[in-house]
Amino acid sequence: MKTSTVWIAAAALAAGQAAAATAEWKPDKPVEIVVNTGPGVSPDRTARTMQRIFQERRLVEFPLTVSNRVGGGGAVAYTYLNTKPGDAHFIAIASKALLTNHIMGRGQSYTEFTPLAHLFGEYTVIAVKADSPIKSGKDLIERLKKDPGAHSFGIATSLGNVNHQSVAGALKEAGIDLKKTKTVVFQSGALAQTAMLGGHVDVVPLGPGTASGPLQQGQIRLIAVASPKRGPGFLAEVPTWQEQGFDVVVSNWRSVIGPRGLTAPQIAYWERAIQRLVETPEWKKDIEVNYHSGEYLGSADTRKLMETDHGKVRAFLVELELVK
Repeated sequence: MKTSTVWIAAAALAAGQAAAATAEWKPDKPVEIVVNTGPGVSPDRTARTMQRIFQERRLVEFPLTVSNRVGGGGAVAYTYLNTKPGDAHFIAIASKALLTNHIMGRGQSYTEFTPLAHLFGEYTVIAVKADSPIKSGKDLIERLKKDPGAHSFGIATSLGNVNHQSVAGALKEAGIDLKKTKTVVFQSGALAQTAMLGGHVDVVPLGPGTASGPLQQGQIRLIAVASPKRGPGFLAEVPTWQEQGFDVVVSNWRSVIGPRGLTAPQIAYWERAIQRLVETPEWKKDIEVNYHSGEYLGSADTRKLMETDHGKVRAFLVELELVK
């Protein structure tokens, strides 16, 4: 009986292992990382850093390509991703714009995608030209109190998104009518920044990584950051909105999503691969030099983050009178 029992147990274990092996998934062809901005901007740089580390460390078995699909404040990229239902060879870099676009009726809901992992957060900085007469965030607000159309804003990549929120929040708190402000929408932060340097717009909210180069070259000045406290490096010299009298904290984030209909084994594969990615020295260095806040989360917790932020963003946009 004992021998028989042992054989039965061994057979059951072997069957279970075989079933687990069968259930595992991994890519069997090249992987495409979809980005909703042009080359050189923060989401694109994140995708290309992932691509490089995945390939150099052989964390993903097949080659990866980065696909820039620009337009509609991210809607073009997200629509493309969901033309690949159930195919985990297609993943995308997602930001809070995924939530904002849907709330404002310009794109699909985050619930129509498969969250895979959360990568990091970042706080937007507010930039002006180095020779701008605007001396600080408070100075900007005082000027707009007198004339809401006195200075123009360059926003990437859509109204109501994180970049817009990082300045609109302070304006709203100061009692400035947002409908009377001048706002131009650009397809990327780099394009908005170029327009500012050319004198076409006056103020541009940017990711710290995008702002660092022009700042070091003396082309721009930073008048505020939408963080709860001053950051490291050059951010230590930038006053927060809170320091200037406005209770505005806006965190952007980067996550990885897949198309709808991914299976548990497909999700598990990308969770493992991305967790190994964020533990590499190369990734940690990239987080440091781009002034991001590393905060890896798995699939389930990433969905919870999106659910929570969706409610907060909707309430904020209603307050700004951008949605009803």
